[in-house]
Amino acid sequence: MNMVEHPGFVLWFTGLSGAGKTTIAVALEAQLRERGMRLERLDGDTVRQGLTRDLGFSKEDRDKNIERVTFVAKLLSRNNVAVLASFISPYIAHRDGVRAETTHFIEVFVDAPLEICAQRDVKGMYKKAFAGEIKNFTGVSDPYEPPINPEIHIHTDQETVDESVQRIVTWLEERQYIPAKVTA
Repeated sequence: MNMVEHPGFVLWFTGLSGAGKTTIAVALEAQLRERGMRLERLDGDTVRQGLTRDLGFSKEDRDKNIERVTFVAKLLSRNNVAVLASFISPYIAHRDGVRAETTHFIEVFVDAPLEICAQRDVKGMYKKAFAGEIKNFTGVSDPYEPPINPEIHIHTDQETVDESVQRIVTWLEERQYIPAKVTA
């Protein structure tokens, strides 16, 4: 399939661990690739396997993680690549910094109540955090600052993955960030 020219943009998925950021980004990635778009998906877990493997989970290391990812997203987005970035990124100031550094930043708040996120947790991180075994766990022993005015607000406890993805696709189509889907 030929690649489609489009403006670069950064869809920044923020929310608690287990809210559905990666799940939605993966489903959206598949739809955008079907449209022939150039894109990269950056995810907290996979980025930590390479780009930021030297970092831990202290506040300073989490800040450095977002700083490095911002640099990559900046390079990609200014070169007309769509970036799907899934990071808890708990601080408003850091997300505002990403917005200032990247091309066409679109904040997607992937929202779900803490209890739902904990129920979805396959790694057992919330259980450990609630037991005090993990310090500085976002949403439990460390703050999460919800976006004040995100471009897109998804409620994963109230809609399916497909519904969430369709809402994002519609938003992107209406603003001509992505081409309309061609139907045969």
